Amino acid sequence: MKLKLKIWRQRNASEKGHFGTYALDDVSPDCSFLEMLDILNEDLIEKNEDPVAFDHDCREGICGACSLTINGIPHGPERKTTVCQLHMRHFEDGQSVVIEPWRAEPFPVMKDLVVDRTPFDTIIQAGGFVSVRTGSAPEANEIPVPKPIAERAMDAASCIGCGACVAACKNASAMLFVAAKVTHMNSLPQGKPEKDRRVVAMVDAMDNAGFGNCRNYAECEAVCPKGISLDFIAQMNREYATAKVKRFFCADEA
Repeated sequence: MKLKLKIWRQRNASEKGHFGTYALDDVSPDCSFLEMLDILNEDLIEKNEDPVAFDHDCREGICGACSLTINGIPHGPERKTTVCQLHMRHFEDGQSVVIEPWRAEPFPVMKDLVVDRTPFDTIIQAGGFVSVRTGSAPEANEIPVPKPIAERAMDAASCIGCGACVAACKNASAMLFVAAKVTHMNSLPQGKPEKDRRVVAMVDAMDNAGFGNCRNYAECEAVCPKGISLDFIAQMNREYATAKVKRFFCADEA
């Protein structure tokens, strides 16, 4: 199949970027989107041109590194699919494809299609962990966890931190990402002791990183490759409000 590619090119974070136009004439419908970019880069290298920089790692849909906006949609047109698992058979012969990096102020473009997602790491460092030593893995039935709670925690834990939610949001909000991490940790017994401190610390870290506020447009849920539910945001908001009220009254008593 033939493709017309319009790709964002930017030499580094300090320079202005532009769109470059490329044509590919013999792309297999069975290759993945990233393999198609590999083919383009091989062609550019043969012509002594600078290859297109893009992020990737596992190429198995579980690391979240393949952060591309394709024709205006983070991760492309297929629901619950990362770019590395998107195949060219979902495009038409002769189609024009626009490829951009995530567009959000907290995710500055480093080069071409590569963005700096360090703010996500900062949020995790603020509370996405259990600091109480739990020792080795306990016997499965030693700590009873009701099945609905275990399943909800696992659903939240499926977030791969790709940042598609931020890229899709008009306000560049990271609420879906933070809510998934908070819900995962706060739902399980090991995370309960730090529940209040965690949600306040992670939300504050999100705000300090420059992410916008959630307006419940739900674009984040629509583009999430793991189908993280908007319900997690509502749960996090409740836990955040409760934690702030507790902190207020505790401060008054002190």
